[in-house]
Amino acid sequence: MLTSCVQRWSARRASYRPAGEPIQTREYEVVVLSRDTEARAFVEAHHYSGSYPAARWRFGLHRNGVLVGVAVFSQPVNDKALAVFPGGAASSVELGRFVLLDEVPANGETWFLARAFTALAREGVEGVLAFADPEPRASSSGAVVFPGHVGTIYQAHNAVYRGRATPRTLHLLPDGTVFSARAAQKVRAQEQGWRYAVVQLVGAGAQKPAPGEDLRGWLREWLPLVTRRQRHHGNHRYLWGLRPAVRRRLPPSLPYPKWEADGR
Repeated sequence: MLTSCVQRWSARRASYRPAGEPIQTREYEVVVLSRDTEARAFVEAHHYSGSYPAARWRFGLHRNGVLVGVAVFSQPVNDKALAVFPGGAASSVELGRFVLLDEVPANGETWFLARAFTALAREGVEGVLAFADPEPRASSSGAVVFPGHVGTIYQAHNAVYRGRATPRTLHLLPDGTVFSARAAQKVRAQEQGWRYAVVQLVGAGAQKPAPGEDLRGWLREWLPLVTRRQRHHGNHRYLWGLRPAVRRRLPPSLPYPKWEADGR
């Protein structure tokens, strides 16, 4: 990964634009996306994860009426992640997905993000959390499906850097995507979305569970057979306060991470 470039996505494949490349702002418009439908379709088609978070606000970047970028501000899996902000989860959000097509010039990211932050502040949002995943992932055939990133765009937007999040073990499907701990929990508890998680594992080679079968036992049997374990050393964590009073109360920034060959 080159630090002189910024990352873009199209059809879940990474590409890069030269850093500092100017955007012709008169050609672009940032709009609120009132429903998940358009944002979800864009994110699932282009973001490397192929998944969509629990959205609270969605913004679209349009060029000549065509959607070329989406920012989704979401509820984190654990509200404690937002405890660093004075109002906690009640007045803060996570930047759950941020994806721009490869046609958008490099400075489009900060321009888009700044306008989304302004709109969020008008809605009473006080803080934004974002994570950058620096560790590459590959398919079972060895093809790199995610090269990793250290959050260069967040650094360019003057985020407070607070180090690495908690290390964990990932379960990778054959195509290199992550079968998340949250998806596993949905299967165990048969929560909303559990059927889709089961379909993912069946598609990876698991035997379809029989009607009435104990899904906890089924998951325990098949998860290690159809996924690969990969140790993850924790995502990079970034913070923004959207009001001066909030910014003053944030902890000091640690030195920004730089890219290393192994993503650590």
